[in-house]
Amino acid sequence: MSAPEVSILLPAYNAGATLDACLRSVARQTFPRWECIVVDDGSEDGTRAVAERFAARDERFRVVATAHQGLVAALGTGLERCLGRMVARMDADDVMHRERLAAQLRALDAERALAAVGCHVRLFPRRELSDGLRAYERWLDGIDSPRRVRAEAFVECPVAHPTLMVRTDVLRAAGYRDEHWPEDYDLVLRLLGQGREIGVVPRRLLAWRDGPRRLWRAGEAYRPERFTACKAAFLAAHFLAGADRYVLWGYGPTGRALRRALARHGKRPSHVVEVHPGRIGEIIHGAPVISVDELRAHPRRPLVAAVAGERPRREIRDALSALGFRETQDFVCAA
Repeated sequence: MSAPEVSILLPAYNAGATLDACLRSVARQTFPRWECIVVDDGSEDGTRAVAERFAARDERFRVVATAHQGLVAALGTGLERCLGRMVARMDADDVMHRERLAAQLRALDAERALAAVGCHVRLFPRRELSDGLRAYERWLDGIDSPRRVRAEAFVECPVAHPTLMVRTDVLRAAGYRDEHWPEDYDLVLRLLGQGREIGVVPRRLLAWRDGPRRLWRAGEAYRPERFTACKAAFLAAHFLAGADRYVLWGYGPTGRALRRALARHGKRPSHVVEVHPGRIGEIIHGAPVISVDELRAHPRRPLVAAVAGERPRREIRDALSALGFRETQDFVCAA
């Protein structure tokens, strides 16, 4: 086998029911110079047998069997064995488009400033998708540039982890961490916090399976409060690093949860912006509630807009831009 250009990092745990379709999608890639590192994380079903069947007929598949240690440890074990100059993440229950590797490799080779690229996704099976997941898919597939990745970074993880292709040296330097919040979101925010750029190939190159075993449904680290804790930690360390006081726009459930999480890092709102006229003039945890127009009269502090809906965020962005605020420099949107 010629030296691989791309190493596919694929941890698997009790994935016997879906791994065959996943690996068949890998085998049919139009770009041939890949290796696929399947880390069997102590599975108790037929996962290892499926992986070894592929390895027996195609030497580009390599199987690493370990005791069950969890996803972060499996990722670290597989990463140590990657030989390619790029690492493409993949999950054992997903399916990649036959041109995925070729398209993402072209994007990284064309733009040396990019540390990584993702792509758009199509969730399946379609008939069982909730309205919320359909909205999430539309949001993800609307992110099409490094600028949008950075602007949306505190709304949700702006790149689906199994779509990432990362330069191997960058990923090895960053590694994966277990901080009791999503390891993929942690990686993306760390890369962005280091000033690295993450791009997106604006094509649906991954079929992303939904189901009861997905970590976003079953994992403790993926509970909503752990996402909020992750956002707050990175906001405090980067966007709010130079200020203990910030302006908070929005005090619904999203704004309240983020305020509490930021307070654990010593960050507290100086003012709360509200559009409802009946709330203007109130005091919330020592912060006066002000109108949008009153922002002009106050010293400019970093502003965090914490609202759940895409339409309200768009309206906030428009209002702040009209006031001369620059996104990611003067304000960020969170959810």
